[in-house]
Amino acid sequence: MTVRQTQGAIESLFNDVPVRNPVSQVMTADATPGHEEVASSTTISNEIPGPSGNNTSSCAISPMKFSPMKDTIKEDSLKRFGTKFTPISQLNQYLSDWTIRVRVTHKTEIRNWSNSNGEGKVFSFDVIDKSGEIKITAFNSQVDTFFSLVEPNEVYLISKASLKLANKQFATINNDYEITLCGNSCVLACRGRDVPSTRYRFVPISELEDKDPDVIIDVIAVCQEAGDLAQITTKAGKQLTKRELRLIDSSGKMVTLALWGEQAQTFNAPCHPVVAIKGARLSTFGGRSLTAFHSSILMVNPEIPEAFALRSWYNQEAHAYNFHSLSEFRSKAGEFTTNWKTLSDVETQQLGHGEKADYFNCVATVVFARKKNCLYQSCPTTSCHKKVHQQPNGRFHCDKCGKDYSGFKYRFILCVNLADFGDNTWATCFQDTAENLLGLTAEELGGLRDTDEDAFNQVFRKVYFSTHVFRNRIKLEIFNDECRVKVTVLEVLPLDHRQHSKNLLDRIRTLAQKN
Repeated sequence: MTVRQTQGAIESLFNDVPVRNPVSQVMTADATPGHEEVASSTTISNEIPGPSGNNTSSCAISPMKFSPMKDTIKEDSLKRFGTKFTPISQLNQYLSDWTIRVRVTHKTEIRNWSNSNGEGKVFSFDVIDKSGEIKITAFNSQVDTFFSLVEPNEVYLISKASLKLANKQFATINNDYEITLCGNSCVLACRGRDVPSTRYRFVPISELEDKDPDVIIDVIAVCQEAGDLAQITTKAGKQLTKRELRLIDSSGKMVTLALWGEQAQTFNAPCHPVVAIKGARLSTFGGRSLTAFHSSILMVNPEIPEAFALRSWYNQEAHAYNFHSLSEFRSKAGEFTTNWKTLSDVETQQLGHGEKADYFNCVATVVFARKKNCLYQSCPTTSCHKKVHQQPNGRFHCDKCGKDYSGFKYRFILCVNLADFGDNTWATCFQDTAENLLGLTAEELGGLRDTDEDAFNQVFRKVYFSTHVFRNRIKLEIFNDECRVKVTVLEVLPLDHRQHSKNLLDRIRTLAQKN
């Protein structure tokens, strides 16, 4: 029997049920096929085809409330037809009629959206069965219909919805498809003790190095440290709240997890709790790190066997571990704590030759700087850094702004040669990093160049053969039909010799273990 015939048969069972109060109903089915009960709930859809294929009634059946004597449908009344549920893993775009029997594992709040196509509201929820998981989304009027009906950890029969390819940019579930509820979608609350609850596929932190970027994973770990709340301003001017957690596990590795919004604000981490995160995205920016989304599931001290084992390990053995971080963060001394490279590593490992830029930290000495073109005259406005050209009338013209100005401001574009014990490379320092390296602002150095050449040269003599910690970006670029590797200094920090010696010892131990 098809899904349409099944729904029509279900509908026909209620034709003789007396009407008492105008309250819409939702069917509640038992876990055993062929036995279903009726439970009051909210209206759940628009129209659903009857046995003849015509739209004869709504999925809510009729505005009524069942008599207590007739709340349960007799089992033999439903045995004459059977409902075959489609496993989530078998859903595809070539299936027309399908019904899934699933448990809700996570439900988002209603969010408003606005773009060039208009505005509206949306919410989503994740569901699971024995075969897999999938995300379901409702927009606009469907939000009003289904939001109050769907509850976490409850079981539902879902049919007559739209199936499409998942947008991997926003997906937090490993499924190639996602479901969108539409006007004639049907969501029926049912019983299902055999339907599994949240399913975790935990990955040890040590294995994150071997995973592809942007993959969605589950991790369980001990929160060694929770950072303070930070306010982040996006390029669009939107204010976001962020908190970073440092997670460790028995693999001896550490990784940072970024929480945003409400998760960041409400997270509380007394006594190093065990944290389970489902649906986090793996990022390769600054080493390896994890990012939680609004649809990610975060559980603190979950009552699952993995959490009990991890707590026992942390209490008894963790104190003896020397954890190696996969993520880049600052130590209390201000240094970066991961992704160290020597300048010879940059060449042998061909950093920057991939599709995306690479980032690395190094300890290097400044051996030379190009003084001649270290400054340029830029647009005096705060939002524009383009070079200006002096006009015959003495004013300065900015091509980007299309305006003439009475003056200009100096900006840095300083090329320095960095060297360590194995190799050397040219790197570019822009405004902030150059000012930090030289100890002067661009305006101050420009004034010295115009008025006191000896003092100008003395600034560079002081920086020669000084050693610093450099955080760099490296990328292969094409300039005048010639490929060249460009290194840009993102930050300059003073060298903490004690911390640097500790890093060297850690690398020696790592190399010794490999050999």
